[in-house]
Amino acid sequence: MADLLHPGHPLVHAATDLVLEAHRSKLKQGAVLVDPNDDGIEPRVLFMIDHSVRESSGDSQTVASRRLQFVEIDQHGKAINAGWAPHLDLQPIDDYDQSLVQDVITAHWVANNLDALALNHASTHLVPEHYEEVKKRRERQVDKILAAVNERLVKEINHWSDRYIKLSEDVAAGKQPRVQPEMARRRVEELTARLEQRKKELESMRSVVSSSPVVIGGALVIPQGLLAGRKGETNFSPDAEARSRVEQIAMKAVMDVETGFGHDVKDVSAEKCGWDVTARPPKVDGKLLEDRHIEVKGRAKGQSTITVSRNEIIYGLNQSDKFILAIVIVDGEEHEGPYYIKEPFGQEPDFGVASINYDLSDLLSRGVAPEKTL
Repeated sequence: MADLLHPGHPLVHAATDLVLEAHRSKLKQGAVLVDPNDDGIEPRVLFMIDHSVRESSGDSQTVASRRLQFVEIDQHGKAINAGWAPHLDLQPIDDYDQSLVQDVITAHWVANNLDALALNHASTHLVPEHYEEVKKRRERQVDKILAAVNERLVKEINHWSDRYIKLSEDVAAGKQPRVQPEMARRRVEELTARLEQRKKELESMRSVVSSSPVVIGGALVIPQGLLAGRKGETNFSPDAEARSRVEQIAMKAVMDVETGFGHDVKDVSAEKCGWDVTARPPKVDGKLLEDRHIEVKGRAKGQSTITVSRNEIIYGLNQSDKFILAIVIVDGEEHEGPYYIKEPFGQEPDFGVASINYDLSDLLSRGVAPEKTL
């Protein structure tokens, strides 16, 4: 489930609960899926992990935020964050293809208590990040509400305090005001008590606690490259190696351009956050500008299409103005571009579509020089 709504949104909680209750047993059984966008030959196990952050006031079980997290583990026991919704890019394996990888399915490492490794990785890396995000969001929310409450109630308290002083002076002067000083004093006490109560409520809202993560499902992921090799498509591995070189040249070209702009550049392709390069512009007049999230696509000269996964399209739609699709045309050791395209995707793919092939010439016709996106 992608975070199309805010992770703490009640609709996300409700939808997650319904899915888990209806299909928890199926999730536990596991599955064998194919990654059509992976040209490699290394299988991996994908775990779906449920993690919640709760309000900590008293015995409250109120969920402040609930999130599905994903961890991948390879056959060497290395665990990584698999991103927000990697399962959206995967496809069911058919019976024939499954027979080709039966040795992988029954391999000892697949049943080697990998869920414990997944939970350990989630507890060390993903859970703290989720907790801190919710904690900071709650603190900002509480501070904003507290400021508004203080402004309103303190203004009322000051008003009735002034009334009390004025009414007391009138009574001392022998006047008989319509409102007695005692009523004004009680009003001050009531408002002061209400202010203290609201402060206590808001402070309790500020505090949240992290629940223990729970594995709710898993899948063995077979890369398309492994299936191709088992089918005797011997040209697949060299092609994969060539594609890797093209991608490296494209990544370097984009990172060099962004660095030349004075941006703080980071390669986040291994973090599977939905884009390949994060470029952070320098502050302007002491203010932070928005990061640039760049998805890099390198293509060998002469190719006519670009394949974009479902997740990459969704990330692009969700990131809006931050997202840039960068295309680099590679010819041997030389390259053309990069060409930058803002808002490259018009709509989310239909359900069940793992990737879409876009016409390269059409995308390039909308591309501009990187400096024009500043």
